[in-house]
Amino acid sequence: MIELDNVAYSYGGGELLSDVSVRLTPGSFHFLTGPSGAGKTTLLKLVYGALMPTAGSVRAFGADLRGLDRDQTALLRRKIGVVHQDCRFLDHLPVAENIALPLTVSGRDLAAESANLGELMAWVGLRERADALPPELSGGERQRAALARAVIMSPELIVADEPTGNVDWEMSQRLLQLLVELNRMGKTVLIASHDLALIRAAKNHVQARVLRISNRRLQLAGADL
Repeated sequence: MIELDNVAYSYGGGELLSDVSVRLTPGSFHFLTGPSGAGKTTLLKLVYGALMPTAGSVRAFGADLRGLDRDQTALLRRKIGVVHQDCRFLDHLPVAENIALPLTVSGRDLAAESANLGELMAWVGLRERADALPPELSGGERQRAALARAVIMSPELIVADEPTGNVDWEMSQRLLQLLVELNRMGKTVLIASHDLALIRAAKNHVQARVLRISNRRLQLAGADL
């Protein structure tokens, strides 16, 4: 599904990632960990094509990302749902319309998708908040709205950057359970997180592979997690 082959990425004259090779196979569940500044967000951006490597290659769904034109890149990104760390929304639009934005951008008929949107909002526990504006949401509600927006196009891969970084433990567990459910539905999941307790908890529910960035390289974490 996604393959990084000897990928490196340099920024500001220094190498942030070096000789990174990894495969994300269909239906797999991965955690990406490492200290702050190690390059977790950069690696996620390389996976979903927001950045291009300075060396090596990234293939997604059989295509080399370097060879895609703008339209092909846009079509490919519909197969990847991204939950960003900062959870940005359009504050003048209600939550339901924010979640439906990918449908709007892709030209889908929102009236025809209303039932699916309602089911999705119920799944993340936001049906009663459909008309609320983003500034009225709690941190946990914002994260769940971001997850709903990321999966509304039914992507094959979900990439989440520190999705539990700004919520309490109980909400972290709820968000984790939603991601586990997506994985059980056949979706591939890649989560960047520094929360080792969350990673340990996940291993009780799903067969998760833990990758760690250390000294600019990607390693398979040991059994100590």
